[in-house]
Amino acid sequence: MTPALPRPTEGDVVDLILTDHRLFEDLLRALRDVTSDRRDVVATLAELLVAHGEAEESKVYPSLRMKQAIDAHEVEHGEQEHAEGYQTLLPLLEAADVDSEEFSSSIHEFSETLLHHLDEEERDILNPARTDVTAYDRARLGADWAAERNRLLDEGCGSADQVRRLVRDAEKRSGSLP
Repeated sequence: MTPALPRPTEGDVVDLILTDHRLFEDLLRALRDVTSDRRDVVATLAELLVAHGEAEESKVYPSLRMKQAIDAHEVEHGEQEHAEGYQTLLPLLEAADVDSEEFSSSIHEFSETLLHHLDEEERDILNPARTDVTAYDRARLGADWAAERNRLLDEGCGSADQVRRLVRDAEKRSGSLP
């Protein structure tokens, strides 16, 4: 059984996001382990990924943009990478056989997508947040992000249906769907 996700309520937004990033890495290692309860790990990853990403998009990115720590391109790129993460997560949520080669390939694709995003976000969004936003504002933003993240976790935001909806919404925004 995967441990319960932490529910911080306050802290520097950079530190809180980085804590989730390390948790993503731990969950990816568990997902690659054939002796783990992979369905449970996928469910936990889905909950965390959606809550984390949606809270960033609604609370963090707009605030950092308003404070001119990041620009519109960084916001759009972060949102696009969240959508790609949801898209590569979906086959894991829908998999019939967690021991199949297809599942293993899906883990690989999801892992590459997620780790790429974590790297870019840490360099291109969190670094400017460290240098261009005051500690007071990062703490206030941390509380806002944590509250939204926890609200989404409480709602059970990582179901396959929810992830499908997020993928469809992103495709509509990007013009991939009519």
